[in-house]
Amino acid sequence: MPTYADSLSLHDARRVYFDANAFGADGGYAKRWIKVKLGPVPIWFPNSAGRVRAVRYHDLHHVATGYDTDLVGEGEIGAWEVASGCRGFVAAWVLNLLAMVLGSAISPARLFGAFVRGRHSRNLYGEPFDDALLASSVGALRQRLGLAGAPPTPTGADRAAFVAWFAVALCTYVLVSVIVLTPLALLVTWLL
Repeated sequence: MPTYADSLSLHDARRVYFDANAFGADGGYAKRWIKVKLGPVPIWFPNSAGRVRAVRYHDLHHVATGYDTDLVGEGEIGAWEVASGCRGFVAAWVLNLLAMVLGSAISPARLFGAFVRGRHSRNLYGEPFDDALLASSVGALRQRLGLAGAPPTPTGADRAAFVAWFAVALCTYVLVSVIVLTPLALLVTWLL
């Protein structure tokens, strides 16, 4: 994961982020389908308008927080975004809750740290996505979102919120698994 200097504009930092992750010049926003790798296993799913609407902010959050795009990093950014609130971005809620479950299996301590950090900071969901945002600097964004200081010390309320949100994440994971796997199981049964 590249590091992003505070003086870099978000437009330029996002370009570095796209290049470092081989997302293409537009970050893959125009693609009809996207591929996500869970370790060595590729999973394809539709690049819905709701996902694109959310991922424009999500990508800038990666730049501001420094979380990577591997399984642990996606778990961290997912936990951070859930804790800081995804507002009316349904795709962000669902994808972040799923990422929390997957990330917790690999690095629960890092996931919890990211969640606590999210509870004590803000994110971009609900703000205008425009040229003015992209022209601002990485450092200004970190300051505005409350990410410039040392990580916060977890409180009892942070721990309780994490347990509650992790329960929601597990329920979401089970529900999505049933929705996705049931048609596949029926197809396999029919083919046999």
